[in-house]
Amino acid sequence: MADVSNAEIEKSLKTLQSAYKKLKESIHRVIVGQDEVIDQLLISLFCKGHSLLVGVPGLAKTMLIKSLARSLSLSFSRIQFTPDLMPADITGTEVIYEDKMTGKRNLEFIKGPIFANTILADEINRTPPKTQSALLEVMQELQVTVGGKRYKVDEPFFVLATQNPIEQEGTYPLPEAQLDRFMFTIVISYPKPDEEIKIMRMVENNSEADIESVMTREEIKSVQDVVRKIPVSDHVLKYSLCLVLATRKTEDQLELVSKWVQWGAGPRASQFLILAAKANAALSGRYHVSIEDVRKVAIPILRHRIILNFAAEAEGIKSEELIKKLLEEIPDSENALDSHPIISKVLTTV
Repeated sequence: MADVSNAEIEKSLKTLQSAYKKLKESIHRVIVGQDEVIDQLLISLFCKGHSLLVGVPGLAKTMLIKSLARSLSLSFSRIQFTPDLMPADITGTEVIYEDKMTGKRNLEFIKGPIFANTILADEINRTPPKTQSALLEVMQELQVTVGGKRYKVDEPFFVLATQNPIEQEGTYPLPEAQLDRFMFTIVISYPKPDEEIKIMRMVENNSEADIESVMTREEIKSVQDVVRKIPVSDHVLKYSLCLVLATRKTEDQLELVSKWVQWGAGPRASQFLILAAKANAALSGRYHVSIEDVRKVAIPILRHRIILNFAAEAEGIKSEELIKKLLEEIPDSENALDSHPIISKVLTTV
């Protein structure tokens, strides 16, 4: 990546700030509430990450993602995952094409629905692992390989996969290694009573709301590059590292981790914590990252990376509850953090 000057950083962040308010106003024309979900989707997008959305049917997940894509001038594709869906159904396939002038036959690649900027992978856990892996390969490599040829997907490329938490019969849950590829797990909850009243009133107006295009693809790419250039202090790096290390079973582990955790978060969690904190600072109009930025993104980043043991399941403990307890346990002051047993042994490497 080419070096980005301070002037370019400031210009891009000002562009983001002016677009952020318009973006939320545009989306709220069709989506009531869900401010935290919208912020997490934007953070993931500006970090070049992907997100897994968990929520019961009827919470406007498709409408939210489609509205976001329209607001950002991005193409949108929805893929309904089913047990009979094959990898070629999403990536595309080669067909025989005959030239009527010469009579020669050639293989021509027909692109699948994966070739869009914003992908809604609806109920990804309903399709077999082979098809899941095809999608996850594109997420990681940003390309499709068919017949020995590579086809790049258009950037920015943003995958939002959904899972229904109610019905698990006949599904194929994503393995932990594949879950780790998603930057966020975003939980969409029921709307508040006053918000649901507004939703009910929206039924009176059957016309589709006009979604204003706020940012261009080039502006999104510029912000994605600049977000990675936002400076982070050593103190914030130490705090993020300590938070991730606290989820793992070590000789200095916290009692609650020893009691409830089977496996903790890996190094990708540390990277995503810093990246997401940078994007959150940018959305807040700041050119530096604070501890609060890390704390705000910790739950959606860590909730699918911590594997709880049988004791936690027996007591009804969820990973989100554990993360909240860890956020209370880990000190945020520099002196207290430096002396914390979890990180004091690795300070020389920070």
